[in-house]
Amino acid sequence: MGDTTLTTAAAIGLEDRDLLMRQLGRAKRRARLWAFALAVPMLAYLLVILLAPIALLLVRGVENPEVVSALPLTTRSLDGWDPAMTAPPRAFTALAIDLSKLPGGGGQAGGLARRLNTETPGARSLVMNTFRAMPLPPGLSDEEYRSRILDIEPRWAESKYWMAIAKNGSRWTPDYLLTAMDLQREGGQITAVDPSRAVFTKILWRTCSTSFIVTLWCLLLAYPLAYWLSNLPARKANLLMILVLVPFWTSILVRIAAWIVLLQREGLINHGLQNLGVISEPLALLFNRTGVVIAMVHVLLPFMILPLYSVMKSVPSTFQRAAVSLGSTPLAAFWRVYVPQTYAGIGAGALMVFILSIGYYVTPALLGGADDQMLSYYVAQYINVDVNWGVAAALSTVLLATTLILYALYRRLLKTELSMT
Repeated sequence: MGDTTLTTAAAIGLEDRDLLMRQLGRAKRRARLWAFALAVPMLAYLLVILLAPIALLLVRGVENPEVVSALPLTTRSLDGWDPAMTAPPRAFTALAIDLSKLPGGGGQAGGLARRLNTETPGARSLVMNTFRAMPLPPGLSDEEYRSRILDIEPRWAESKYWMAIAKNGSRWTPDYLLTAMDLQREGGQITAVDPSRAVFTKILWRTCSTSFIVTLWCLLLAYPLAYWLSNLPARKANLLMILVLVPFWTSILVRIAAWIVLLQREGLINHGLQNLGVISEPLALLFNRTGVVIAMVHVLLPFMILPLYSVMKSVPSTFQRAAVSLGSTPLAAFWRVYVPQTYAGIGAGALMVFILSIGYYVTPALLGGADDQMLSYYVAQYINVDVNWGVAAALSTVLLATTLILYALYRRLLKTELSMT
């Protein structure tokens, strides 16, 4: 009887345990679903605002729809054509038919003309003049179409314009990305462009070098300030931190306008230095690299101070005192004990400042000269002035790739640092 009772109690206990585990599992699933439901709006926001534009940007950097959409018959008629020979008569017929089908407003024809003009100068007027003369009478032979088009624009006899059409006969092309890296595609081979036309690598180098200088100055100015703030009482540190955050509350255009007033030849800085007898003539501080660096350091300095301050607040002050008590000098204790513990803040601040710097547009555009513009300036130029979204997207892709490479290097160095410690 006793054994039966114990067995029954054990069975009931097992059933209760299984029931409890099932209820606990359901509760965990509900909690995960609720957490996911709360995160869905943020995920959707990131998808729409951040990830989707980046994806469209990457696609636009390799997409080439203008020619193949406007001249589908012409591109097919050039299949197997030898560029060393004149264009076949059927290509003139296809060109007349394709141009006749384009909308009358000229929007698509304008896009076609701009795209071909980037390949071959002069193609813009060639395409638009021919488009305005369309349509031609139907029922003409290939030779008659050829004669009519050559009467409209004799330049169609030149093979270079047909080569530009044939080269862009595919919807996808690497040409934009190659252009952004000062490369070109000729005869199926990828070669470097002529040195006189190689501009984008110089601009990228200028962008990275300027960003490095700005990052270095931010680090040199922010490190002692963050160290001082981290050693102050909390009340004073919080009060002074408000002053560090003041630039976040001021429009960047207002700050740039203030720097223009300060840095110009008759500005406060030059007047002050002349009154002190430091200089005899005004310094050139505006519309050059010096003005750009000064303004960018001012704008980006808080992004270096905040990571350094947060890391320094977590470093115990007893470590330095212990090193000094063991015979180290205060300076050696600072460099060998304190500074290594702030590497994470240095890396995070430098990465943030550098990444923000390489994408700067407004400050160099307003305070720099022609040789001080960074890559983002040319992205805006190709979008707003040249209306060449392909090259603009390719340049943006280069900036994005540079940012990802820097972030990967930072992660690698951070892991190495952690493994050493």
